[in-house]
Order: sequence, then C-alpha cells, then structure tokens
Amino acid sequence: MAAGGLSEPDARARTCVADAGGLLTTGRPDLSPAQRRLARPPGAVPGAGPGRPAGLADVIDAVHPTALIGLSTAGGAFTEQVVRRVAAHARWPVIMPLSNPASRSQARPQDLADWTQGRALVAARSPFPPMRAAGASIPVARCNNIYIFPGIGLAVTAVRATRITDAMMTAAAAAAGDAATIRHDPHGTLLPGRARLAGTATVVATAVAKTAVAGAVAPALTGDQIDQAIHRTRWLPRYQSYRQQS
Repeated sequence: MAAGGLSEPDARARTCVADAGGLLTTGRPDLSPAQRRLARPPGAVPGAGPGRPAGLADVIDAVHPTALIGLSTAGGAFTEQVVRRVAAHARWPVIMPLSNPASRSQARPQDLADWTQGRALVAARSPFPPMRAAGASIPVARCNNIYIFPGIGLAVTAVRATRITDAMMTAAAAAAGDAATIRHDPHGTLLPGRARLAGTATVVATAVAKTAVAGAVAPALTGDQIDQAIHRTRWLPRYQSYRQQS
C-alpha cells in the first residue's frame, strides 16, 4: 500500500492483525516488537475494552476488510460467520488460509466458495481440490515462494545486483500478481498458472532487475540491456525422449 502511494502510517492503519488473544492493540503487554509495529489503538474497535478484547468478528464488523489472510495455524478460524461477514462488505473478498498442513488451514476452499456464492478469491498453502461454484470448476491457487524466488535469483545474477532491497521484493510481488490467471479468466486464480512458471520467472526477473537498476544497487543498464542479460542468464530445461533399445 505504501508503494501504491499511501504514507506508512496510513498503510498500517488499514491493516488489522488478530491472534488468539484478539486484536493486537498498543495496550497489550504481550506483544513482540514486530507485532507492536502493527498494533492498533485500544479503542480502534467499538465495544472492545480491557475486559473484552476485540475478536476477529468484531474487527470485521468495525473495519469491513476486503482481504482475510490466515497465518496463525488456527485450524477452522475462518468460520462461516466470519466469512459471510467479510463477504457482506466486499464484492470479491480475498481469502487466503495459508497455514500448513491442511488440518491447520483456517478454512476449506470449498466452504469459502459456498459461503460467498463463489465470489471469494482464494489462495491456500496446502493442496486442495478445485472449488465448485455455479457449475464451474475453479482451481485453488497454491501460495508458494516458487512464484517469486526463481525470478529474484535470475534478476540478481543477470544484472549483478549487490543486494536485494524491499523495493525489489515489492516489484517481484507486483509482477507475480500481474501474471495471475484471474486477470484474463473469471475462473482463474490469484496466482500465475504453474504450467508457465518459467515465463513467470522471466517476468518477475525483469521487474526486479529494473528496480535494482533504478535503486542503484546494480550497474546502469537500459531496458534492452536488462532483457538481454536476463535472456543470456536464464536456464531452461531441454527434454529429449529416448527409445529403449532391445
């Protein structure tokens, strides 16, 4: 959000984090320094207070989120009540149960499709079968670092970047998102197709390399020179079939 133009305080104010103890607030003494960076003021959610911490449903009712991301390994945390509340305020809610293994996942993708009438845009960490919605089969995107890291490695090697910056990571994420199949297919996924990982790596590498050059952590190169460097550096497998000799 900051890369899109918001100030860092404004971006933080649009992010709410809840754990088993409820919403992270500045009044909680049990927070780590990293958690405290995302803590909200104690009165951020109406009705909550010292004796009644705001739970996930309270936060949803107060802030009307457009995305729900599960990282806590709390299996089943995204209940029907919670999901329907999110879907009531978001036309296309992004819901990502990202805890492994599947038994720790915050929700089953098919339930998310059922509870949102097929509107949920879903990515999961564990493998799940396609969702069924309105007679269509919708693949469940696997949220995995294979969409990002090969392209980052290719970019750094191709343009001889001296370090990896936050801006380069942001560029990689944006490039992967731009390659998501849902951008041209209403039944696509939030992430690129796995069958085209090599092409995705090249797209990510180009974005990362350009950002490295712009940030002066790589030698000055033109766009054409960056493309040529990536083409020279990348490796693509070549498969050859062999006929068994009798």
